[in-house]
Amino acid sequence: MAETPTIYVLNGPNLNLLGTREPEIYGSDTLDMIAERLRSQGGNLGFHIEFRQSNHEGTLIDWIQEAGAKAAHAILINAAGYTHTSIAIHDALKAVTVPVFEVHLSEPKEREAFRHTSYVGMVAKECFSGHGAKSYELALDAAAQL
Repeated sequence: MAETPTIYVLNGPNLNLLGTREPEIYGSDTLDMIAERLRSQGGNLGFHIEFRQSNHEGTLIDWIQEAGAKAAHAILINAAGYTHTSIAIHDALKAVTVPVFEVHLSEPKEREAFRHTSYVGMVAKECFSGHGAKSYELALDAAAQL
């Protein structure tokens, strides 16, 4: 029997505060609510969802490398603030052969100028942003179609 393919959903710093952190920008859904919906959606699409969050750059890099080593079907990543600062995360994503989809709740290009550069986006197949929590669901649909 074939093993269920896995899609990693990785979340960066401060996303553990969703639901209370600037709801006018990020919405009222908590990260747990998003995880629950994605696990259900992923199951319906025939995928196991490995959903994780860390405030630590090195931990995110370890998980990216793990996804590569385990030949995950895809990585969905909301690197949060690291999107605009982390060459290390960029390099880790570039080093694995797993397709990458960038996710953002808000639309970074409509916010402060420092958010306009995305090191994650430079290696991602596609970016889903500005749709609130629905950005994750749209990215999962796209990843499942690979």
